[in-house]
Amino acid sequence: MSSQPLVFLTPEQYLAVEREAEHRSEYLNGEVFAMAGISRWHSIISVNLTSSLHDQLRNGVCQVHGADMRIRVNPTGNYLYAYPDLSVVRGEPRFEDMQFDTLLNPKILIEVLSPSTEQFDRRTKATLYRQLPSLEEYLLIAQDRVHAEHYTRQPNGDWSRSNRDSLNDVVELLSVGATLTLADIYHRVVFA
Repeated sequence: MSSQPLVFLTPEQYLAVEREAEHRSEYLNGEVFAMAGISRWHSIISVNLTSSLHDQLRNGVCQVHGADMRIRVNPTGNYLYAYPDLSVVRGEPRFEDMQFDTLLNPKILIEVLSPSTEQFDRRTKATLYRQLPSLEEYLLIAQDRVHAEHYTRQPNGDWSRSNRDSLNDVVELLSVGATLTLADIYHRVVFA
């Protein structure tokens, strides 16, 4: 997400404009933000994540969605429409309307961190995402080094965080019965 808001819109106005737009934008409480471009490494990591999860979950009750699936978060009057790099739904997906382009009940959200969006992803988005009743896991993946932060909802509603920093490490996505190895996530990624 870029740092400059473009215009103030209602959620309904945003969706009408966004559905006709050539380029994607995210929405937070009336402000619309053009999405930043992605790097080669961001793209490779996203494809690696999507491929791994799709292969593991394709014959079960889960669906994997890439960065084109919009997510709506509406906790306590705040509105966020965002495009996480990857989302997973367990069971029947729920959508905002009959356009089927705005998912309401993700089980897992994954963001590949970019220098221009990292602070927004870590703070604002993470705080709002974790208020989704359906969300059980949230994963932040660095693109400039081997590093994954895995947030999991605890039975009491609190969130715990674990970090993985080695290519030998594994992230267990218990809510959907899948695993991600950091070696697979970072396959063909070269660090400076």
